[in-house]
Amino acid sequence: MPIDETVPLRPMPVGVLMAQPQHFQVVDVKNPFMAGNVGSVDLAAAAEQWNGVRTALASAGLPVSLIGSVPGCEDMVFTANPAICGVNARNERVCVLSKMRHPSRQREVSAHAAWYESNGYRVVTLDDSVERFEGGGDAVWHPGRALLWIGAGPRTSIGAHAAVGRAFDATVVALELATDSFYHLDTCFCAVDERTVLIYPPAFASSAIARIRDGFADVIEVIEMEASALFACNAAACPNRTVVIQDGANQTAAALRTRGFNVVTVETSEFIKSGGSVYCMKAYLY
Repeated sequence: MPIDETVPLRPMPVGVLMAQPQHFQVVDVKNPFMAGNVGSVDLAAAAEQWNGVRTALASAGLPVSLIGSVPGCEDMVFTANPAICGVNARNERVCVLSKMRHPSRQREVSAHAAWYESNGYRVVTLDDSVERFEGGGDAVWHPGRALLWIGAGPRTSIGAHAAVGRAFDATVVALELATDSFYHLDTCFCAVDERTVLIYPPAFASSAIARIRDGFADVIEVIEMEASALFACNAAACPNRTVVIQDGANQTAAALRTRGFNVVTVETSEFIKSGGSVYCMKAYLY
């Protein structure tokens, strides 16, 4: 069954926020994908790949805004994580700041707070009762609706869910993540449109799978190789039924094309070394 149509409508994204990768590197192991990749990033290749993602998103109808990269913040290229923004019931633009698990990523949050505030967002800081929350990495808007799918697992505590929902006047659906490998919701779940979602089922508890099937009429199950090696679920949905996804995720791309989506492939192999791809490399703006 699709999402209950009584859930209020909300605006779709009008752009994305990105950060250039001049300070990007794998300096330690914060997730399983980083293992064996410390010091291995080719910065020239990363810059070329980042520009490819930027061009693809802009061409697909999502103008790109830039936040300045901060020296010493090697993961700042993954702008989805330090905050999430959206529109509340009073049509205010709101940004909820993250409470990142790793100290090296905590340093990114203040820069994002300043950018969102200077660009007209009301910035919300979660109180001390919330242990962890990792922004758009774990909180995903149901396209066009006042509903957030939020992961509960290694990076976001269940105690964050109600507070984030209140900030946006939005319904929250908790999805329990079952493994440390798929540590953020956006590594195993991509809401493509109001009725269609990509998921990697082994990443979820059984209760989460049931909730996803209740919320989306069309659930596309991604195979293990494409989910883990190619981050197929870390795709980005764009206007006009366009999906930007890592090159080589052929089965997932075919499933999307069969459903009438325009699939644009990009190369993000340097960023996959750090556990992120297209979705992680941008934050939707409203």
